[in-house]
Amino acid sequence: MKKCKICSKPIIGRSDKIFCSLRCKNYYHTNLRRVTNLAVKDIDIILHRNRSILLEIMGKRKTQIKIERMVLDKKKFNYKYHTHLHTNSKGKIYYYVYDFAWMEFSDDEVLIVRKR
Repeated sequence: MKKCKICSKPIIGRSDKIFCSLRCKNYYHTNLRRVTNLAVKDIDIILHRNRSILLEIMGKRKTQIKIERMVLDKKKFNYKYHTHLHTNSKGKIYYYVYDFAWMEFSDDEVLIVRKR
């Protein structure tokens, strides 16, 4: 006989049931959502900070700018976190943070691009 994932009571009913009651089912999903939200919240804060840094450097009107990597380093830009990647026809990788992208132009320079 199968046992409940939460309280280990025997499960009565359908063969694919994994919880003994609605209470155990709700408890499981509430805790799962809480843990997921904590992890996502920390990453989302980093992504928003990275986007704010790129917006501050680019301004509201520019669509492309080449800067020294030190400028991003001084503002504590986190290179590990991005939303997605794009590889262009020349094999260069653009790292996106929402609507902004950066590409390592050389060891000292970074190209920042805004996609509209």
